[in-house]
Amino acid sequence: MPKLKTKSGAKKRFKLTGSGKVVRTQAGKQHGMIKRSNTQIRNQRGTAIADDTNSRMIKKFLPYG
Repeated sequence: MPKLKTKSGAKKRFKLTGSGKVVRTQAGKQHGMIKRSNTQIRNQRGTAIADDTNSRMIKKFLPYG
């Protein structure tokens, strides 16, 4: 069977943890920061665990982890 290609957009955006969960960056920080409070902006830092419904699709894009 041939090797599967990894989606290059997915490998830049997602990582898998040791237990198989998908880690993603927080969304909503590209523009429009002036309207938000500093607390809202600060809470958008860092990473989050992707939802299970999205994780199944993301794992198909990353066949080798």
